[in-house]
Amino acid sequence: MDILLKYFKNLSKEQVAQFAKLEELYKNWNAQINVISRKDIDELYIKHVLHSLGIAKVQELKPTAQILDIGTGGGFPGIPLAILFPESNFYLVDSIGKKIKVVQEVANSLGLKNVKAEHIRAEKVKGEFDFIVSRAVTKMDDFKKWTNNKITKKQKHDLKNGILYLKGGDLTEELQNFSSASLYNLSNYFEEDFFKTKKVVHLPLKYKSQSNKQFNLK
Repeated sequence: MDILLKYFKNLSKEQVAQFAKLEELYKNWNAQINVISRKDIDELYIKHVLHSLGIAKVQELKPTAQILDIGTGGGFPGIPLAILFPESNFYLVDSIGKKIKVVQEVANSLGLKNVKAEHIRAEKVKGEFDFIVSRAVTKMDDFKKWTNNKITKKQKHDLKNGILYLKGGDLTEELQNFSSASLYNLSNYFEEDFFKTKKVVHLPLKYKSQSNKQFNLK
């Protein structure tokens, strides 16, 4: 928890309590359903929670923002972001049902009313979102195909609506076809060695009209 308070000093008592509860929840669930690698569970707050919150350093999410987390796994980056931005709405999806079960149970245990989790393939998701977030589930070429017709037209953030993607290493080749992509080095925000090669990729996407209703938690 100290590592979070180091970089996010204005957390409410409720947020501190929710973040503190993550370790016990994930250790308990990980013993039943492996959603985090065994070697990483002891470094949950750096490698998963703080890493997820790197998106918040790049773009603070507005109240009523609609966020889609594709390939959320055990709930990253969606769960930490939902704690940090309780007035934004998060739709966490994954194609593996047992992982979504963990996400639902964690969200319920934390009392997160701004999270909806569903076992569904990304291509089948309906709705329009300000941002689509993820942690390196695949190459950007493939990921972008999953996001087709899922971006809302209305702008409410400093960054243009689109993808906020957490990834590490040299992305020159992977992003060569995406001239509008911007890279934000997480080492500019976090000093731990883990973040030396970690980045947030912002890829703005154009709105395309669709007949689907906007995602709603209710």
